[in-house]
Amino acid sequence: MAGTKSRSSGNGKAGSPLLGKYELGPLLGRGTFAKVYRARCLAGGDPVAVKVLDKPELTATGMAARVLREVSAMRRLRHPNVLRLHEVLATRSKVYLVMELAPGGDLLSRLASLPTRRLPEHAARRVFAQLVSALVYSHARGVFHRDVKPQNVLLDAAGNLKVSDFGLAALLPPTAGGSPRDAAAEDDGRSGLLLNTACGTPAFTAPEVLRRKAYDGAKADAWSCGVILFVLLAGHLPFDDANIADMCRKAHRREYSVPSWVSPPARRLVSRLLDPNPATRLAVAELASHPWFKRSLSVDSQLGGLMGGQAERELAFQVPAALNAFDIISMSPGLDLSGLFVESRHAREKRFMTTASPEETVERLGQAGTKLGYFMVGKKGVERLPLGGLTGMVAMSMEMAEVSPELMLVELTLEGGDDDEVEEFGWEELRVELGDVVTAWHVCDEG
Repeated sequence: MAGTKSRSSGNGKAGSPLLGKYELGPLLGRGTFAKVYRARCLAGGDPVAVKVLDKPELTATGMAARVLREVSAMRRLRHPNVLRLHEVLATRSKVYLVMELAPGGDLLSRLASLPTRRLPEHAARRVFAQLVSALVYSHARGVFHRDVKPQNVLLDAAGNLKVSDFGLAALLPPTAGGSPRDAAAEDDGRSGLLLNTACGTPAFTAPEVLRRKAYDGAKADAWSCGVILFVLLAGHLPFDDANIADMCRKAHRREYSVPSWVSPPARRLVSRLLDPNPATRLAVAELASHPWFKRSLSVDSQLGGLMGGQAERELAFQVPAALNAFDIISMSPGLDLSGLFVESRHAREKRFMTTASPEETVERLGQAGTKLGYFMVGKKGVERLPLGGLTGMVAMSMEMAEVSPELMLVELTLEGGDDDEVEEFGWEELRVELGDVVTAWHVCDEG
C-alpha cells in the first residue's frame, strides 16, 4: 500500500483519529523512541497496530536511519511469518508505521508464562520451523535480520509467529532467481557481501560479530536461531554472562550443557547451529533437510502445543521467485521513508530498467558522475551522510533488483545536497550519458 506524507494534524494519542484513516485505541507498548497503539481502520474496521515515532527526536538522536532501514526491509518481505507493514504515514512532527496486529505478545513473554519456561519438543519444532521459514525467505530477498531473539518474534491471535523489528537489518540485493547465495563465496570475501557492523543482542549474537570480524549475515542469523532453539528446548540461555568477553569465550569453547530431556537429533541440530566457526555452521537454508525436521509434523500436531496444530505450513521453506510486477509496485516511492525527514524531495529518485550487467551499469553510472558532478556511494557511505545531507555535495546511491534473468530494475537516489542542487540535477543528461544501458526510464512521483 502506498505511504502518505501529509501536513494534516495527527496527535498520535489513543482515542483520536489519525489523518482521517485510523482510530487509535489502547497503548500496547512503548520503547525509547516509539509508542505502539492498537488501532482500527476507519474504512473497513480491520484491527492494526500503529507505531508512532517522534520525527524531531529521531532526527536529533540519529535514529532516523534505523527507521528507514526497518521500512526498507519490511517492504521487501511478504511472508506469513513476517510482520506485515501496511502503510507509512507522516506529518511534520510524527511518523506512523501501520502494521499487522500481533495480539499474542512476544515469544519471550509466552515462554515466561509457562511453568517450565520451555516447550515440549514437538511444540518447539513447530515454533522453530516457522521462524526458519521466515528467515529463509528474508535471506533470499537480501534481508539479514541481525537481531533475531524471542523479544522480536511476535504471535498473532492464532499463535503463529511473526518476525518483527528489522531496525538492525542489513539489506543486500536480492539473490538471482530468489535462490540463496553461495555461502562459501561470501565467507571467503571474494563476493564483497560480508558485513562489518557489530550489532544485535549479545546473548543471541554470533561470536564472529561480537569479535567485530567481517561476517556473513545469513550465518549470523543461523547462530541466533541456534540460541533460540536451545531456549525453546531448555528454558534458559546456553551462554549467559554479564561479561561479554567471557560469554564470547564460552561460545568459542562450546561451554554449554543440553538438558537430558532433549532428544539426540535435537541435540545434534543445536550443535550444528552453535558452531563458532561460521564456515562449518549449518546455514538456515539447510535446516529443512535436517533429520530433526523430517519427523512427521502430522503426528506432532495431534499432541497440541503453542502453535495449535499448524502442521503443514511450518515446513514450507519456500524460496521466493524473482521479483514480479506486484513486488515492483511495492517498491514505489509511497513506501520510501527517505523523504519523511526532510521537507522537500525535488526529484531525488528515478528508476530505470536495464538488460546490462550490474558491473556495466555501475561503471557507466560512475563515468556519468565524473561528467555531471556527483559521486557514487555504497550502503555504508549513504549511512554515514548526516541526516539532511552535505551542503555542496551530492552523492548517488543505487539499488538493483532482478525482474527476470535478463532484466534488472535500478533505483537511483540522490543523497545530500541542498534543495537548489537537487532541483538542478540533470536527470535527462544522466539518461543520455547512460545511453543503451537504459531499456526503460521511469519518472517517479515527486513531491
